[in-house]
Amino acid sequence: MDFLTLFLVYLCFVLLVTALLCLCSGRKESFLARSVTRASQVLSLVIPTQLQRVAHRVAHGALHRLFHTRSCLFVVLHIALQAAVFGEYTWEVFGYCWELQFHLLLLLLPYLLLAGNMGCFLLCSRANPGIITKSNHASLVKVYAYDGVMFQRGTVCPTCTLEKPARSKHCSVCGTCVHRFDHHCVWLNNCVGASNAAWFLLYLLSLTATAAALAAITLSFLSHVVQLSNLLHSTYLDAQGQEHPVEIPFLVQHLFLTFPRIVFMLGFVILLTLVLGGYSAFSLYLAFTNQTTNEWCKSRRFGASHHVSSQPPDRQVVYKNIYSKGIWRNLKEIFRPPTALEKKKK
Repeated sequence: MDFLTLFLVYLCFVLLVTALLCLCSGRKESFLARSVTRASQVLSLVIPTQLQRVAHRVAHGALHRLFHTRSCLFVVLHIALQAAVFGEYTWEVFGYCWELQFHLLLLLLPYLLLAGNMGCFLLCSRANPGIITKSNHASLVKVYAYDGVMFQRGTVCPTCTLEKPARSKHCSVCGTCVHRFDHHCVWLNNCVGASNAAWFLLYLLSLTATAAALAAITLSFLSHVVQLSNLLHSTYLDAQGQEHPVEIPFLVQHLFLTFPRIVFMLGFVILLTLVLGGYSAFSLYLAFTNQTTNEWCKSRRFGASHHVSSQPPDRQVVYKNIYSKGIWRNLKEIFRPPTALEKKKK
C-alpha cells in the first residue's frame, strides 16, 4: 500500500501541474500569480522587507515571461515530453510486444498518429491565426455581424487603433488583434484564430488519439504479462508469513517493481488521455455550436447581468449566440472560414 500511496501522489502531482498550466495560460491575472501574491502576504510576517521586494520582483517577472510573453519554453517542454514517452515506448514496450507477437500495424499506430500530430502542430504554430491589419481590416469587418451584446460596432482597440471586427480580440501576448479569436496557446506559442482553428482542432484530436493508443497498447502488454505468469491465481506471503491470494494492489506493485518505467509512463499517458479527452470534447462542443473559447467564457458572465448603454439600466440583457447555423455548417466554417465576399453573395 505504500507504493500505491506514492503512485497516487505522483498522479495527483502531474494532474495539479497540468491544471495550473491550463489555468495560467493566456490570462492577464493568472491563478498562479494570485496564489503567489497571497503566499507572499503570509510570508511577509517572517521575511525581511527588502528580501520580500526582491522575491516579489523575481517571481512576478518570471510568471510574466512564462505566461504573458511569446516564449518557446512550453514548445520545448511539449516536444521533450513526447520524446520521453515515445523513447520509453520504443525502447521497451515495442520490443516486448513484438516478442509477444502483437500485430505490427497495431505497434506502428502510435507513430502514425504522432506523425499526423506533429504535422498539425507545425501548421498550427507556424500559421497566421488571422492577424488584423490595416490592409485586411475593411474586409474582415464585413465577415461577422455585431450581436450588440458581446460585440458592438464602433469599439476601437486602444493598442491597434482599429475598430474591432465582430468576434475579434486583442491578444496581449502577441500584441495584435486576431480575427475570430479563440485563445492564445502557450504550447503552440501562437494564437488560435480563424485561419488556424481547424489545424488546432485536428492537433488536439490527434494528440488525444496518440495518448489513448499508447495507453491501450501498454495496458494490453501488461495484461498479457499477467495472463502468461498466471499471477491472478497465485498467492504470496506477507511480513508475518501468512499466505494471501494475489489482489489488485499487490499486482500493481509487482508490475511496478518489474517494469517501473513502463508503469510510470502508463500512469502519465492515462492521465493525459483523460485531460485531453475532456478538452477535446469541450473543443468539439464549441465547434458544433460555432463558439470560441473567448466567447464561451464571456457568455458565462453575460448570463448573470449585463447592461447595454442603449437600453434601460434596469433591464437585463441575455446573451444569445447568433453565429450558430447548425452542426454541419458550423463545422464547415471551422475548416473553411467565411470571407466578406462569400457573405455578400449569400
